[in-house]
Amino acid sequence: MRSRKSLPAKSPQQALPWHPVGLVAGVDEAGRGPLAGPVVAAAVILDDLNPIAGLADSKVLKPARREALFDEIRAKALCCSIAEASVHEIDRINILQATLLAMRRAVAGLRLKPSLVLVDGNQLPRLEVPAEAIVRGDAQVPAISAASILAKVHRDRWCQELHARYPQYGFDGHKGYGTAAHLAALQQHGACPEHRRSFAPVAELLR
Repeated sequence: MRSRKSLPAKSPQQALPWHPVGLVAGVDEAGRGPLAGPVVAAAVILDDLNPIAGLADSKVLKPARREALFDEIRAKALCCSIAEASVHEIDRINILQATLLAMRRAVAGLRLKPSLVLVDGNQLPRLEVPAEAIVRGDAQVPAISAASILAKVHRDRWCQELHARYPQYGFDGHKGYGTAAHLAALQQHGACPEHRRSFAPVAELLR
């Protein structure tokens, strides 16, 4: 977003009078809960002069709509960045710290430096610019909605690639979450290299 003056009257970006004027980046993540794969974060700076209709929390959008919006966001945003924290990093520093690390990487990867970063949730990564956590921000702030879509689609595509390597686990369906089918596959086949060893269902299996 190019300036505070151009924001809608009820936008969360205007809620505090000390918000700096300049570019505003939205940040969100995907993949904190699954038993396998990286956690993914995205950062997006939207263009007020090139609006994108239909932005919403990625979880309420159908897959085909998310895919279409993914391409539109990449084409129309002033800049965007997608980053990951690996399974190894998740197991080493825990999922919360890995999520914050992925968020820092996503913000650092932006071509333009924002003057404010709005992050979905109630936890903030350490950043070199002012930041604010917004609970349910993915449903309220368009830039965070856009980031949630980029992160979700990127991770879903990663799961499709993982399914091609390990079809016995069904990653194309459950996306790594601990469904009954996934847990049954873990019991039958053991853990693959992309399973998070620090997560209880996987750790218990490996005892």
